[in-house]
Amino acid sequence: MLTGRCHCGRNVFELDGELPSALTRCTCSFCASHGVLHAYFEPQQLRVVEATSDAVYRWNKKLVAHHFCSACGCNLYSDSPAFQRDGSWDGHTRRIGFNARILEGVVAADLPVQEIDGKNLW
Repeated sequence: MLTGRCHCGRNVFELDGELPSALTRCTCSFCASHGVLHAYFEPQQLRVVEATSDAVYRWNKKLVAHHFCSACGCNLYSDSPAFQRDGSWDGHTRRIGFNARILEGVVAADLPVQEIDGKNLW
């Protein structure tokens, strides 16, 4: 079980699973501007323990819900289509891109990272 929380602690999460073998850096304009390193999970693996200040930002086609703390500003996770590496999507499968930088006991910068060319795919 992994636990994550925003800086102020108003949003707390549990993830039923282990860290993936590599985190993901997306180059889309939103992710690149925030510097998030994503750890991907199935939606049912995410448990919201507390969400006192959870806010959502959607842009462009509004397919991705970017959750952030409205109090301290931390990026929490993104609920997005399960896009394939070529940018395709089956139209219904979703995934959670959790901000590995807010996972307790994890130093995300020390883990292997793969890059997704979100700048040109979506």
